Amino acid sequence: MSQDSTTVPETTRKLSGRRRREIVAVLLFSGGPIFESSIPLSVFGIDRQDAGVPRYRLLVCAGEDVPLRTTGGLELTAPYGLEALSRAGTVVVPAWRSITQPPPTAALDALRRAHEEGARIVGLCTGAFVLAAAGLLDGRPATTHWMYAPTLAKRYPSVHVDPRELFVDDGDVLTSAGTAAGIDLCLHIVRTDHGADAAGALARRLVVPPRRSGGQERYLDRSLPEEIGADPLAEVVAWALEHLHEQFDVETLAARAYMSRRTFDRRFRSLTGSAPLQWLITQRVLQAQRLLETSDYSVDEVAGRCGFRSPVALRGHFRRQLGSSPAAYRAAYRARRPQSGVADRPERGERPDRPERSDRFERAELGEQRSGEPAVMAMRRSALAGAHAVAGPIMATPPPHSGHGGHITQSASHGGHGGGHLGGGGGPDPGKPESDLYTPRLPGQRERPVG
Repeated sequence: MSQDSTTVPETTRKLSGRRRREIVAVLLFSGGPIFESSIPLSVFGIDRQDAGVPRYRLLVCAGEDVPLRTTGGLELTAPYGLEALSRAGTVVVPAWRSITQPPPTAALDALRRAHEEGARIVGLCTGAFVLAAAGLLDGRPATTHWMYAPTLAKRYPSVHVDPRELFVDDGDVLTSAGTAAGIDLCLHIVRTDHGADAAGALARRLVVPPRRSGGQERYLDRSLPEEIGADPLAEVVAWALEHLHEQFDVETLAARAYMSRRTFDRRFRSLTGSAPLQWLITQRVLQAQRLLETSDYSVDEVAGRCGFRSPVALRGHFRRQLGSSPAAYRAAYRARRPQSGVADRPERGERPDRPERSDRFERAELGEQRSGEPAVMAMRRSALAGAHAVAGPIMATPPPHSGHGGHITQSASHGGHGGGHLGGGGGPDPGKPESDLYTPRLPGQRERPVG
């Protein structure tokens, strides 16, 4: 099922007779951030029928009987209480004030009841913690802000947390990443309800793209999860971060932890929210980003200093996570930072006015050539393209995945599932044309992380 499909997933329950599809309830709590809280209010609460956007009826509901004070000390008055949730076909929890505090019991009961009666339940950013506390994410895929994903995975081990996704649609339960991803998910809901034209009209009014390519991977940092410090795996994770320049695989990490690979995968995922191979590849790509920005190493040297077995492996994983080649990324970074010092110098042995030779050959091998044009002519044409050939990002079509499906995610494709080595190719299939990075995953295409 694509993101524009109106097919009802098997997980969706029939809506109770007293609920209406066009009614959206937004559940607010005291201490919630005002920006996240305002997203569903703006999307579903303003009449934009003149722009071709179907109208929703908005019910703003207080999730607790205390003054609703937002960040910055503003005090809100919600016109409805929890009882109004009984009329809504969609219930949105835009944020939760603290990932360490349990939500109010009455609010959790109201969410469970709404879900049982067929309502669509949506958690934006930390709102996923409220849905998890209500048990609505058990056994389901979900996402949240990448910074809180490890905590969500550890506190609710039955939830399949994926910190790379912008949003996850699992039929009647949907979750999103941080602030901007909340807009993405709300637009997806409008698209699901009323089609691509309505979502596009709303996106134009909000002055945002109808769909964003990429996922949260480019925002992940290399810091350890907050709660991993006292865990025995903390030493193994720290060792991995300090030795990214060496070639090692997940079996090496499992051996250092004195665990079997299967046990290590399960324990690692419970702490970090991702499979160890996915995490390790992400850290290597992040390290490559830093070296491309701050050093004059060639791309081949960067690959070696980040533990990739070959430059081809670096390029494949780099494209999947960031949507461009390493050379294109460096050129774009230098263009944005003309006074950045060492990064402005051309790489050793390279002319600053033309792209890296190996990357030109790679583009020709991937089929970036005119119809009927021999590969050698494509290479020559790439050589004449000058610095402009690498200034813009090159978007790659994610490879198809096999395995369990049944939900929708929007994210950049990622590499490294299966196997234990990081350097085995990783680039797109030769001869396949490149297209926009956004490609909806269909049922049967996406496998869940190991463990």
